[in-house]
Amino acid sequence: MLALNLPSFDVKIQQRDGKNLIFDSLRKKFVALTPEEWVRQHFVHYLTEVKGYPKGLLANEIQLELNGTRKRCDTVLYNKELRARMIVEYKAPHVPITQAVFDQITRYNMVLKVEYLIVSNGIGHYCCRIDYTTMKYSFLQEIPAYSEL
Repeated sequence: MLALNLPSFDVKIQQRDGKNLIFDSLRKKFVALTPEEWVRQHFVHYLTEVKGYPKGLLANEIQLELNGTRKRCDTVLYNKELRARMIVEYKAPHVPITQAVFDQITRYNMVLKVEYLIVSNGIGHYCCRIDYTTMKYSFLQEIPAYSEL
């Protein structure tokens, strides 16, 4: 797999039926190793081990309903009251982060109404904070540590 702009870690990979699988520490199971999953597992490791996000408040592949269709958020951070606080959307490293990617995560946020949106393809990472009082958003210089949220 491609080197990412994220810290490396002890990745657990196995083969089953000729397919590569990677261990998802949040779902506690092996899942198909796709380029997007490679980014997800590295980014979750970054959030938990570098930025101090509690694993117990993060969840992968969260289903929601939007305009009568089912969608899935890649990763959601919850607060201690289990209210969604952050959505993270991943793309494969070769997929550029475009307006369409931000439009996708913004649609998810119409349902969850979180404070923070993050988009990453493992190479570039973008985080914005939404202020619902002023109805404005601002891009942050870096991904905040959990203690800064």
